Amino acid sequence: MAYDGKVMRRALQRFEEDRRAREEQERQRRERIFQRSPRLREIERELRSTMGRLVSVTFRRGTDPGGEVERLRVENLRLQQERQALLEQMHLPEDCLEEKPLCPLCGGTGYRDGGVCRCLRGYYAQEQQKELSRMLDLGGQSFDTFSLEWYPDQVEPGQKRSARSHMEERVYNSCAEFAHQFGRRFENLLFFGAPGLGKTHLSAAIAREVSGAGWSVVYDTAGHVFRVFEDEKFGREEAGEDVERVLRCDLLILDDLGTELTTAFVQSALYEIVNTRLIERRATILSTNLMPDELGRRYSPQAASRVLGEYQLLPFVGEDIRRLKRERGQ
Repeated sequence: MAYDGKVMRRALQRFEEDRRAREEQERQRRERIFQRSPRLREIERELRSTMGRLVSVTFRRGTDPGGEVERLRVENLRLQQERQALLEQMHLPEDCLEEKPLCPLCGGTGYRDGGVCRCLRGYYAQEQQKELSRMLDLGGQSFDTFSLEWYPDQVEPGQKRSARSHMEERVYNSCAEFAHQFGRRFENLLFFGAPGLGKTHLSAAIAREVSGAGWSVVYDTAGHVFRVFEDEKFGREEAGEDVERVLRCDLLILDDLGTELTTAFVQSALYEIVNTRLIERRATILSTNLMPDELGRRYSPQAASRVLGEYQLLPFVGEDIRRLKRERGQ
């Protein structure tokens, strides 16, 4: 699983803020208990002292530490019993003075077993949802809100099924399976068709599901991504990280392919994106108003061949939903 550096930095910042806030709350809670029973503060101090002395005795050279260790053990046990009795008198649980970390799995560090802990992944997922929400309506555009009622249910002459049936069986089901199976199998999608047919809605639905599961997702327009690649080419350091985000994220959704000014550099950049991500088996969704045969004419034959040969092609059909909604006052 890859992590977006920019998103992870924001997640770490929030994680640290919450960790410090939790530590302060724990400190204040313990302080209130000590104010009720000053003797508990003394016991805690004495217990720390006996532990330090135990370590010192254990590693002291040239003497037998057995007797001193036993004496310290007895003293430690007596202090614990006195503490327990005081807490019982105050009707407080035995562990109320223990410091409780933000996450019991990683001890509040955010990392466990050489990787990112589940707690920090949760912060990462939240920050990534915020990042995606700047360009996508993740709240309103989901699989649940994707309505097939906007697609004609009549079978047109020469067609085997209606636009509604096609969008449900071929497109919607493929997108839902892609999202729900993400990480268990490698797949790439090409959305193509006229504007207003639901490509952005299903892109948002997939981004919502995949990012919610903790995978790194980058959604951007093709025009902006190509400008970032051009910035990096001309030595702008800040663009380097954005290029890495595009190439290394778990899922890249590249929208509006074909609306940019097509140049030799754009052709080269698209091939780099497509080829690099295929080689590294990182999933990609390309969304365009162009037909598949137009991709070959507009971009390099190599890039078109990789897309048409390696991606699942999903044609979006029907009538412009945005226009239909305007006409119906919705």
